Amino acid sequence: MVDNISFTDIYMDQETVDDVADVLDSGRYVKGPVLEQFESEFATASEVDHAVGVSNGTAALLLAMKAIGIGPGDEVFAPAHTYFATVSPVLELDAAPRFVDVDPDRYTMDPAQLREKIRAAEDPAAIVVTHMHGQPADMDPITDIAAEYDLPVVEDAAQAHLAEYDGQVVGSIGDVGCFSFYPTKNMTVGGDGGMITTDDPAIADEARALRNHGRNEEGKHVVLGLNYRLDEIKAAVGRHQLDALPDWSEGRQRAAGAYDERLANVDWLVTPASYDNAEHVYHHYPVQVPADERSAFRAHLDDHVVDTGIHYDRAVHEQPAVRDRVGSVDAPVAEEYCRRTVSLPMHPQLSTEEIDHVVDAIRSFEVDA
Repeated sequence: MVDNISFTDIYMDQETVDDVADVLDSGRYVKGPVLEQFESEFATASEVDHAVGVSNGTAALLLAMKAIGIGPGDEVFAPAHTYFATVSPVLELDAAPRFVDVDPDRYTMDPAQLREKIRAAEDPAAIVVTHMHGQPADMDPITDIAAEYDLPVVEDAAQAHLAEYDGQVVGSIGDVGCFSFYPTKNMTVGGDGGMITTDDPAIADEARALRNHGRNEEGKHVVLGLNYRLDEIKAAVGRHQLDALPDWSEGRQRAAGAYDERLANVDWLVTPASYDNAEHVYHHYPVQVPADERSAFRAHLDDHVVDTGIHYDRAVHEQPAVRDRVGSVDAPVAEEYCRRTVSLPMHPQLSTEEIDHVVDAIRSFEVDA
């Protein structure tokens, strides 16, 4: 018999606990060697020269944008379907978000729409692209457009740790990458945490200063920074999580493949697309259902002890804090997707029995004609 099937699962082993205890015994809790090791290992895994640990994924995005010079009035192009934290730093910096609709299959920024938006812009300054649900965005045309208009690219890879596009690890394709280690992400640090990745030493140096009150290596406060540091305890957790991440990604991909196969002929439901040139790491497994059936569908799965989520219930420009500052936005694909999306349970420990139970519950749902 299948018990409640949780939406996600967080794994910690005894070795991780022991290493955290070692940090506690050391008395060195911030700005120490464990963070340096974690940063070095994350940079290697991400195939970049620099990785800068910060307090959370939102801080990673904020400091990355500051490091590339985003400021008041700058037009920053972002996908209409993303988490709030992709856009809130743009507004915090008093820049102007310009929302780009998404591709109906990838659920990520539509390059054709991006080109149209940039052509119409007065002061284009940067592109922020989200690798949504663990699916890499279509980066080749996006980086081509960025090069044509001489715009830096920030990758929001908070949901896509070690995903790949054309053999390149996300976070290494644009000018700077941003990651989150929130507990439900594909890897965590046992709480909030984030990472900035880049090959540009100037961006890395600026980010390191900004996370530590604007101090440079000589101890001088050379820029106006605050405290966005990642501590030693979380770095210790992150090192173990990073080591396990490739196996966990394979587990997510196996679960997604099983969903794909078993749900292929459910004609009222749309499963995520996959691409030969991209390695999806399935932070979420979102399906699309008829918008007017979504509440009933989720209630039905809940009755069958299957947890679900919605990512997200409205396009980011429809959030009140954004809508009231940006006005009207034309992004019909993102808005319709947000009315239809439901995320199924997804984590590396999902068993075949659990996946079969989820699929059986879906198949038993009756859609009104």
